Amino acid sequence: MLLARVLAAAGKEPAALEARLLMEAATGLRLLDLVTRADAPLGDENAARLQEFLGRRLHDEPVSRILGRSGFFGLELMVTPDVLDPRADTESLVEGALAFLRRTPVSRPRILDLGTGSGAILCAILRSVPDAYGFGVDLSQAACAVALKNLEICGLADRSSILCGDWADAIGARFDLVVSNPPYIGLEEAAGLDPEVARFDPALALFAGADGLDCYRRLAMDLARLLKPDGGAFLEIGWRQAQAVGQILFEAGFRDIAVSKDHGGRDRIAAVRKF
Repeated sequence: MLLARVLAAAGKEPAALEARLLMEAATGLRLLDLVTRADAPLGDENAARLQEFLGRRLHDEPVSRILGRSGFFGLELMVTPDVLDPRADTESLVEGALAFLRRTPVSRPRILDLGTGSGAILCAILRSVPDAYGFGVDLSQAACAVALKNLEICGLADRSSILCGDWADAIGARFDLVVSNPPYIGLEEAAGLDPEVARFDPALALFAGADGLDCYRRLAMDLARLLKPDGGAFLEIGWRQAQAVGQILFEAGFRDIAVSKDHGGRDRIAAVRKF
């Protein structure tokens, strides 16, 4: 396919998959239709749309942004410029949180997702724990709207609530599980970011002060009051932040601190438990 060759020449991989997704989105046809109608003309409207999509991809816009949807933990979620594009690394957080709930079974667990963004983490956990109820909080009203829509898409609207607020400031309840993928990139690192991240993910979801640790300092102050006895918290971290985040959590009074790795073998999740 010519489209795949163009993408591969520009270093966009996996080129064949990206080409198929862009072609399907531009034409409204699925793969089988594209194969059986390979010689059929695209039509002016479809061809123009495909050309637009290709141009955007060649200028580093991620395919998920072009399509307006992204796969995460077996779900297909809506993404907009207002939310972080959910990534495979964050699936490790979901896996750790679900393993925790299996080890400490609670009837109708209450879950809090701080900085929920697209709601990807909350959707994945609620979909896997049918009797759970989840609350998502985000400072961005636009992100809250996306999270609400994704919970609706996943059939989870009746087991969830979304609150627009500044971290946990407005929350007085306690939870069995707290999860968060907070901003953790230092402002000094901005120049080295991949263009697909720097130009297309919202800055509000990326940066957390000069050293990237500001959000952990906020979260650590609130976790003890947010967690029920035996409750657990799982925080995504930058792969070089394990020691620093561990120290922040230690200074906040936590002693049962564990760090686990993502599927690429890098430190990715800091977890604590309240006894």
